[in-house]
Amino acid sequence: MKSSKNSSGGRLFDQKKSAPKTEKKVIKRGTSKTESKKDDYSPKRKIIITKKSTDSFSKEFKPKFERTKSSDSFSRTDKPKFERTKSTSNFSKDIKPRFERTKSVKPIFRTESGAPSKISKPKTVKKVSETEFRLNKYISNAGVCSRREADTYIKSGNVTVNGKVITEMGYKVQLTDVVKFDGVSLNPETKRYVLLNKPKGFITSMDDEKGRKIVTDLIRTACKERIYPVGRLDRNTTGVLLFTNDGEMAKKLTHPTSNVSKLYHVTLDKNLKIADFHKIANGFRMDDFDVIVDDISYIEGESKNQIGIKIHSGRNRIIRRIFEHFEYDVIKLDRVVFAGLTKKNIARGIWRHLTEQEVINLKMI
Repeated sequence: MKSSKNSSGGRLFDQKKSAPKTEKKVIKRGTSKTESKKDDYSPKRKIIITKKSTDSFSKEFKPKFERTKSSDSFSRTDKPKFERTKSTSNFSKDIKPRFERTKSVKPIFRTESGAPSKISKPKTVKKVSETEFRLNKYISNAGVCSRREADTYIKSGNVTVNGKVITEMGYKVQLTDVVKFDGVSLNPETKRYVLLNKPKGFITSMDDEKGRKIVTDLIRTACKERIYPVGRLDRNTTGVLLFTNDGEMAKKLTHPTSNVSKLYHVTLDKNLKIADFHKIANGFRMDDFDVIVDDISYIEGESKNQIGIKIHSGRNRIIRRIFEHFEYDVIKLDRVVFAGLTKKNIARGIWRHLTEQEVINLKMI
Protein backbone atom coordinates (compact mmCIF):
# COMPACT_ATOMS: atom_id res chain seq x y z
CA MET A 1 0.00 0.00 0.00
CA LYS A 2 1.16 3.45 -0.80
CA SER A 3 1.13 6.07 1.82
CA SER A 4 0.72 9.78 1.39
CA LYS A 5 1.60 12.75 3.46
CA ASN A 6 -0.75 15.51 4.42
CA SER A 7 0.10 19.17 4.51
CA SER A 8 1.34 18.91 8.09
CA GLY A 9 3.76 16.14 7.19
CA GLY A 10 1.80 13.42 8.99
CA ARG A 11 0.94 9.99 7.56
CA LEU A 12 -2.59 8.88 6.81
CA PHE A 13 -3.34 5.24 7.47
CA ASP A 14 -5.14 3.18 4.90
CA GLN A 15 -8.70 2.44 5.92
CA LYS A 16 -8.23 -1.30 5.43
CA LYS A 17 -5.56 -1.47 8.04
CA SER A 18 -6.43 -1.60 11.66
CA ALA A 19 -6.67 1.84 13.06
CA PRO A 20 -6.64 3.18 16.54
CA LYS A 21 -9.83 3.46 18.48
CA THR A 22 -11.65 6.57 17.15
CA GLU A 23 -15.18 8.06 17.03
CA LYS A 24 -16.95 8.17 13.69
CA LYS A 25 -20.18 9.90 12.73
CA VAL A 26 -23.08 8.00 11.18
CA ILE A 27 -25.53 10.22 9.33
CA LYS A 28 -29.07 8.91 9.40
CA ARG A 29 -31.61 9.96 6.79
CA GLY A 30 -34.38 12.18 7.99
CA THR A 31 -32.56 13.66 10.97
CA SER A 32 -29.97 16.30 11.45
CA LYS A 33 -28.48 14.77 14.56
CA THR A 34 -25.30 12.74 14.60
CA GLU A 35 -24.51 9.79 16.78
CA SER A 36 -21.05 8.74 17.85
CA LYS A 37 -20.06 5.10 17.71
CA LYS A 38 -16.97 3.29 18.76
CA ASP A 39 -15.20 1.35 16.05
CA ASP A 40 -15.36 -2.43 16.56
CA TYR A 41 -12.11 -2.82 14.62
CA SER A 42 -13.86 -4.56 11.70
CA PRO A 43 -11.43 -4.34 8.78
CA LYS A 44 -14.16 -4.59 6.09
CA ARG A 45 -16.56 -1.95 7.63
CA LYS A 46 -17.04 1.11 5.49
CA ILE A 47 -18.92 4.30 6.05
CA ILE A 48 -21.29 4.62 3.08
CA ILE A 49 -23.45 7.70 2.60
CA THR A 50 -26.10 7.15 -0.04
CA LYS A 51 -27.10 10.15 -2.07
CA LYS A 52 -30.17 10.49 -4.17
CA SER A 53 -29.88 11.49 -7.73
CA THR A 54 -31.93 14.59 -6.98
CA ASP A 55 -32.36 16.80 -3.92
CA SER A 56 -36.17 16.30 -3.79
CA PHE A 57 -37.95 13.04 -3.21
CA SER A 58 -39.60 11.58 -6.28
CA LYS A 59 -43.01 10.06 -5.78
CA GLU A 60 -44.46 7.82 -8.38
CA PHE A 61 -48.16 8.65 -8.89
CA LYS A 62 -50.59 9.01 -11.69
CA PRO A 63 -52.10 12.48 -12.09
CA LYS A 64 -55.81 12.70 -11.41
CA PHE A 65 -56.18 14.83 -14.50
CA GLU A 66 -53.88 14.76 -17.49
CA ARG A 67 -53.76 16.99 -20.54
CA THR A 68 -54.64 15.22 -23.75
CA LYS A 69 -52.99 15.98 -27.03
CA SER A 70 -56.20 16.69 -28.87
CA SER A 71 -57.50 19.28 -26.43
CA ASP A 72 -56.18 21.93 -24.11
CA SER A 73 -58.66 20.91 -21.42
CA PHE A 74 -57.93 18.34 -18.75
CA SER A 75 -59.43 14.86 -19.04
CA ARG A 76 -60.12 12.68 -16.06
CA THR A 77 -58.19 9.41 -16.12
CA ASP A 78 -60.39 7.50 -13.73
CA LYS A 79 -63.82 6.32 -14.76
CA PRO A 80 -66.57 8.87 -14.00
CA LYS A 81 -69.37 7.92 -11.66
CA PHE A 82 -71.96 8.84 -14.28
CA GLU A 83 -71.64 8.33 -18.02
CA ARG A 84 -73.56 10.15 -20.71
CA THR A 85 -75.29 7.73 -23.03
CA LYS A 86 -75.62 8.29 -26.74
CA SER A 87 -79.38 7.82 -26.87
CA THR A 88 -80.24 10.46 -24.28
CA SER A 89 -78.79 13.63 -22.87
CA ASN A 90 -79.35 12.47 -19.29
CA PHE A 91 -76.73 10.73 -17.20
CA SER A 92 -77.08 7.00 -16.63
CA LYS A 93 -75.86 5.58 -13.36
CA ASP A 94 -74.27 2.13 -13.67
CA ILE A 95 -75.15 0.99 -10.18
CA LYS A 96 -78.22 -0.89 -9.18
CA PRO A 97 -80.58 0.74 -6.72
CA ARG A 98 -80.36 -0.66 -3.24
CA PHE A 99 -84.09 -1.07 -2.95
CA GLU A 100 -86.63 -1.66 -5.67
CA ARG A 101 -90.35 -1.19 -5.10
CA THR A 102 -92.67 -3.33 -7.12
CA LYS A 103 -96.31 -2.59 -7.77
CA SER A 104 -97.54 -5.61 -5.86
CA VAL A 105 -95.49 -4.96 -2.71
CA LYS A 106 -96.94 -2.70 -0.05
CA PRO A 107 -94.79 -1.10 2.63
CA ILE A 108 -94.95 -2.78 6.03
CA PHE A 109 -94.47 -0.74 9.16
CA ARG A 110 -93.38 -2.47 12.34
CA THR A 111 -93.81 -1.59 15.97
CA GLU A 112 -91.03 -1.48 18.55
CA SER A 113 -91.60 -5.17 19.37
CA GLY A 114 -91.09 -6.12 15.72
CA ALA A 115 -94.68 -7.05 14.96
CA PRO A 116 -96.18 -5.56 11.78
CA SER A 117 -98.54 -2.68 12.44
CA LYS A 118 -101.70 -1.85 10.55
CA ILE A 119 -101.48 1.10 8.17
CA SER A 120 -104.13 3.59 9.11
CA LYS A 121 -106.04 5.19 6.25
CA PRO A 122 -105.74 8.95 5.91
CA LYS A 123 -108.51 10.75 7.70
CA THR A 124 -110.98 12.56 5.51
CA VAL A 125 -111.23 16.25 6.30
CA LYS A 126 -114.77 17.28 6.99
CA LYS A 127 -115.82 20.22 4.85
CA VAL A 128 -117.02 23.21 6.78
CA SER A 129 -120.27 24.65 5.53
CA GLU A 130 -119.96 28.17 4.16
CA THR A 131 -123.32 29.02 5.68
CA GLU A 132 -122.39 27.84 9.18
CA PHE A 133 -120.32 29.94 11.60
CA ARG A 134 -119.19 29.79 15.19
CA LEU A 135 -121.09 32.39 17.14
CA ASN A 136 -117.97 34.34 18.17
CA LYS A 137 -116.83 34.54 14.52
CA TYR A 138 -120.29 35.67 13.47
CA ILE A 139 -120.13 38.54 15.98
CA SER A 140 -116.57 39.42 14.96
CA ASN A 141 -117.45 39.52 11.25
CA ALA A 142 -120.30 41.87 12.08
CA GLY A 143 -117.69 44.35 13.31
CA VAL A 144 -118.81 44.39 16.95
CA CYS A 145 -115.55 43.19 18.55
CA SER A 146 -112.83 40.54 18.35
CA ARG A 147 -113.54 36.81 18.80
CA ARG A 148 -111.99 36.74 22.27
CA GLU A 149 -114.12 39.67 23.38
CA ALA A 150 -117.16 38.03 21.78
CA ASP A 151 -116.67 34.96 24.00
CA THR A 152 -116.86 37.24 27.05
CA TYR A 153 -120.10 38.82 25.83
CA ILE A 154 -121.57 35.38 25.06
CA LYS A 155 -120.82 34.16 28.60
CA SER A 156 -122.44 37.32 29.96
CA GLY A 157 -125.67 36.63 28.06
CA ASN A 158 -125.51 39.66 25.74
CA VAL A 159 -126.18 37.59 22.61
CA THR A 160 -129.42 36.01 21.46
CA VAL A 161 -130.03 33.64 18.56
CA ASN A 162 -133.59 33.48 17.23
CA GLY A 163 -134.78 35.11 20.47
CA LYS A 164 -132.96 32.64 22.75
CA VAL A 165 -130.05 33.68 24.99
CA ILE A 166 -126.92 31.64 24.14
CA THR A 167 -124.07 31.24 26.65
CA GLU A 168 -122.52 28.07 25.18
CA MET A 169 -118.97 28.33 23.81
CA GLY A 170 -118.54 27.05 20.25
CA TYR A 171 -122.23 27.40 19.43
CA LYS A 172 -122.79 27.43 15.67
CA VAL A 173 -125.30 29.52 13.78
CA GLN A 174 -126.61 29.65 10.23
CA LEU A 175 -126.86 32.67 7.95
CA THR A 176 -130.63 32.36 8.18
CA ASP A 177 -130.53 32.74 11.99
CA VAL A 178 -131.38 36.08 13.59
CA VAL A 179 -128.48 37.04 15.84
CA LYS A 180 -128.80 40.07 18.08
CA PHE A 181 -126.21 41.78 20.25
CA ASP A 182 -127.79 43.87 23.01
CA GLY A 183 -131.02 43.86 21.02
CA VAL A 184 -129.42 45.00 17.71
CA SER A 185 -129.48 42.62 14.72
CA LEU A 186 -126.07 41.66 13.30
CA ASN A 187 -124.85 40.97 9.78
CA PRO A 188 -121.90 38.54 9.61
CA GLU A 189 -120.62 39.75 6.23
CA THR A 190 -117.59 42.01 5.99
CA LYS A 191 -118.69 45.59 5.47
CA ARG A 192 -117.92 46.93 2.02
CA TYR A 193 -118.04 50.52 0.79
CA VAL A 194 -117.59 51.17 -2.94
CA LEU A 195 -117.71 54.55 -4.66
CA LEU A 196 -118.70 54.70 -8.36
CA ASN A 197 -118.51 57.57 -10.83
CA LYS A 198 -121.76 56.72 -12.59
CA PRO A 199 -121.84 57.28 -16.35
CA LYS A 200 -124.86 58.36 -18.36
CA GLY A 201 -127.39 55.78 -19.55
CA PHE A 202 -127.37 53.44 -16.51
CA ILE A 203 -130.33 52.84 -14.21
CA THR A 204 -129.82 52.83 -10.44
CA SER A 205 -131.33 49.41 -9.82
CA MET A 206 -130.30 45.86 -8.99
CA ASP A 207 -132.12 44.45 -12.04
CA ASP A 208 -134.33 45.66 -14.89
CA GLU A 209 -137.16 43.76 -16.55
CA LYS A 210 -136.70 45.70 -19.81
CA GLY A 211 -133.06 44.66 -20.12
CA ARG A 212 -131.62 48.15 -19.78
CA LYS A 213 -128.14 48.78 -18.44
CA ILE A 214 -127.92 48.87 -14.64
CA VAL A 215 -125.25 50.28 -12.31
CA THR A 216 -124.54 46.93 -10.66
CA ASP A 217 -123.03 45.74 -13.95
CA LEU A 218 -120.22 48.23 -13.37
CA ILE A 219 -119.26 47.04 -9.86
CA ARG A 220 -119.67 43.26 -10.11
CA THR A 221 -115.95 42.68 -9.63
CA ALA A 222 -115.64 45.09 -6.68
CA CYS A 223 -116.25 42.42 -4.01
CA LYS A 224 -117.85 39.03 -3.46
CA GLU A 225 -120.45 40.45 -1.08
CA ARG A 226 -123.74 41.71 -2.44
CA ILE A 227 -123.75 45.50 -2.17
CA TYR A 228 -126.57 47.95 -2.83
CA PRO A 229 -126.69 51.58 -4.05
CA VAL A 230 -127.25 54.27 -1.43
CA GLY A 231 -129.89 56.58 -2.83
CA ARG A 232 -130.71 56.94 -6.51
CA LEU A 233 -129.50 58.80 -9.59
CA ASP A 234 -131.57 59.25 -12.73
CA ARG A 235 -130.65 57.40 -15.89
CA ASN A 236 -129.16 60.54 -17.48
CA THR A 237 -127.58 61.82 -14.25
CA THR A 238 -123.88 61.18 -13.72
CA GLY A 239 -121.53 61.41 -10.76
CA VAL A 240 -120.93 60.05 -7.26
CA LEU A 241 -122.88 56.94 -6.24
CA LEU A 242 -122.12 54.92 -3.10
CA PHE A 243 -122.63 51.16 -2.74
CA THR A 244 -122.52 49.19 0.53
CA ASN A 245 -123.85 46.14 2.36
CA ASP A 246 -123.97 48.11 5.61
CA GLY A 247 -127.70 48.48 6.06
CA GLU A 248 -127.45 50.76 9.07
CA MET A 249 -125.09 53.09 7.21
CA ALA A 250 -127.32 53.22 4.12
CA LYS A 251 -130.41 53.95 6.21
CA LYS A 252 -128.66 56.78 8.04
CA LEU A 253 -127.33 58.42 4.85
CA THR A 254 -130.73 58.42 3.14
CA HIS A 255 -132.84 59.48 6.13
CA PRO A 256 -134.08 63.14 5.95
CA THR A 257 -133.02 63.85 9.54
CA SER A 258 -129.36 63.16 8.71
CA ASN A 259 -129.22 66.26 6.46
CA VAL A 260 -126.64 64.69 4.17
CA SER A 261 -125.55 67.35 1.67
CA LYS A 262 -125.19 66.80 -2.09
CA LEU A 263 -123.46 69.13 -4.55
CA TYR A 264 -124.53 69.18 -8.22
CA HIS A 265 -123.13 70.73 -11.36
CA VAL A 266 -126.08 71.78 -13.54
CA THR A 267 -125.97 72.70 -17.23
CA LEU A 268 -129.13 74.52 -18.41
CA ASP A 269 -130.47 75.09 -21.90
CA LYS A 270 -130.13 78.88 -21.37
CA ASN A 271 -128.60 81.35 -18.97
CA LEU A 272 -130.12 81.56 -15.51
CA LYS A 273 -131.65 84.97 -14.87
CA ILE A 274 -130.57 86.90 -11.80
CA ALA A 275 -134.19 87.17 -10.58
CA ASP A 276 -134.67 83.42 -10.77
CA PHE A 277 -131.26 82.92 -9.19
CA HIS A 278 -132.34 84.89 -6.09
CA LYS A 279 -135.72 83.15 -5.88
CA ILE A 280 -134.03 79.78 -5.73
CA ALA A 281 -131.46 81.02 -3.22
CA ASN A 282 -134.13 82.49 -0.91
CA GLY A 283 -136.39 79.44 -1.08
CA PHE A 284 -139.82 79.04 -2.61
CA ARG A 285 -142.87 76.84 -2.50
CA MET A 286 -143.34 74.24 -5.19
CA ASP A 287 -146.43 72.04 -5.49
CA ASP A 288 -147.24 71.08 -1.91
CA PHE A 289 -143.83 71.53 -0.21
CA ASP A 290 -141.22 74.17 0.45
CA VAL A 291 -137.90 74.06 -1.40
CA ILE A 292 -134.81 75.17 0.51
CA VAL A 293 -131.35 74.95 -1.02
CA ASP A 294 -128.17 75.17 1.03
CA ASP A 295 -126.23 77.16 -1.56
CA ILE A 296 -126.34 78.16 -5.25
CA SER A 297 -123.80 79.96 -7.44
CA TYR A 298 -122.64 80.49 -10.97
CA ILE A 299 -119.64 78.42 -12.03
CA GLU A 300 -116.60 80.68 -12.09
CA GLY A 301 -115.14 81.14 -15.54
CA GLU A 302 -118.15 79.55 -17.27
CA SER A 303 -121.27 80.93 -18.92
CA LYS A 304 -124.38 81.75 -16.91
CA ASN A 305 -126.03 78.45 -17.78
CA GLN A 306 -123.43 76.57 -15.64
CA ILE A 307 -124.78 76.42 -12.09
CA GLY A 308 -123.54 74.86 -8.88
CA ILE A 309 -126.23 73.98 -6.37
CA LYS A 310 -125.94 72.38 -2.92
CA ILE A 311 -128.95 70.70 -1.33
CA HIS A 312 -129.72 68.16 1.36
CA SER A 313 -133.20 67.17 0.24
CA GLY A 314 -133.56 63.60 -0.96
CA ARG A 315 -136.75 63.99 -2.96
CA ASN A 316 -136.95 62.24 -6.32
CA ARG A 317 -135.65 64.36 -9.25
CA ILE A 318 -135.55 67.42 -6.98
CA ILE A 319 -132.87 69.32 -9.00
CA ARG A 320 -134.63 68.90 -12.34
CA ARG A 321 -137.96 69.86 -10.81
CA ILE A 322 -136.51 73.07 -9.30
CA PHE A 323 -135.32 74.42 -12.65
CA GLU A 324 -138.36 73.13 -14.53
CA HIS A 325 -140.45 75.17 -12.11
CA PHE A 326 -138.76 78.31 -13.55
CA GLU A 327 -139.06 77.03 -17.16
CA TYR A 328 -135.47 75.83 -17.62
CA ASP A 329 -134.46 72.50 -19.10
CA VAL A 330 -131.57 70.62 -17.54
CA ILE A 331 -129.23 69.38 -20.27
CA LYS A 332 -126.58 67.84 -18.00
CA LEU A 333 -126.67 66.96 -14.32
CA ASP A 334 -123.59 65.72 -12.51
CA ARG A 335 -123.37 64.96 -8.78
CA VAL A 336 -119.95 66.13 -7.65
CA VAL A 337 -120.13 65.50 -3.87
CA PHE A 338 -122.20 63.13 -1.74
CA ALA A 339 -121.80 63.02 2.06
CA GLY A 340 -118.30 64.46 1.76
CA LEU A 341 -117.26 61.91 -0.90
CA THR A 342 -115.98 63.28 -4.23
CA LYS A 343 -115.31 61.78 -7.63
CA LYS A 344 -111.79 63.20 -7.73
CA ASN A 345 -109.39 61.00 -9.75
CA ILE A 346 -112.22 58.60 -10.65
CA ALA A 347 -113.05 58.33 -14.35
CA ARG A 348 -116.56 57.72 -15.64
CA GLY A 349 -117.67 54.13 -15.04
CA ILE A 350 -114.78 53.45 -12.63
CA TRP A 351 -115.13 52.56 -8.93
CA ARG A 352 -112.88 52.43 -5.88
CA HIS A 353 -113.13 51.28 -2.26
CA LEU A 354 -113.44 53.91 0.43
CA THR A 355 -110.48 54.54 2.67
CA GLU A 356 -110.64 53.79 6.36
CA GLN A 357 -110.80 57.50 7.17
CA GLU A 358 -113.69 58.03 4.76
CA VAL A 359 -115.64 55.23 6.45
CA ILE A 360 -115.00 56.81 9.85
CA ASN A 361 -116.26 60.15 8.53
CA LEU A 362 -119.48 58.54 7.32
CA LYS A 363 -120.10 56.91 10.68
CA MET A 364 -119.74 60.29 12.37
CA ILE A 365 -122.57 61.83 10.32
